[in-house]
Amino acid sequence: MKQTWDYLENVAFSAIVCDKEGIVLYQNALARKRDGDVIGQNLYNCHGKKSGEKIRHMMETGESNTYEYIQHGKQYFIHHTPWYEEPGGEISGLIELEIEVPQNYPLFNRDKKE
Repeated sequence: MKQTWDYLENVAFSAIVCDKEGIVLYQNALARKRDGDVIGQNLYNCHGKKSGEKIRHMMETGESNTYEYIQHGKQYFIHHTPWYEEPGGEISGLIELEIEVPQNYPLFNRDKKE
């Protein structure tokens, strides 16, 4: 099954998709601006040992990875999650989303009773 990711091309966050071997299949415009064109390159070659271990773990287990970081005074939310060609099938690779977090964004607690 051929995947198309065109709907992510011009969104306001960075998106990268790799296959289960770590080969980059897709980058949207913001990811290319941030990293240059790395389509066809292997993620393991551009990450350190600890990151490589985390990527392998996610590929093996299907677990997601989420964190935030601050760089150059800007805060970013990162979410890595597996993707599947077929629901319930084997992991086909990982998707990374990187979203710049506004300084004062609202948090809504929908569990809270008013």
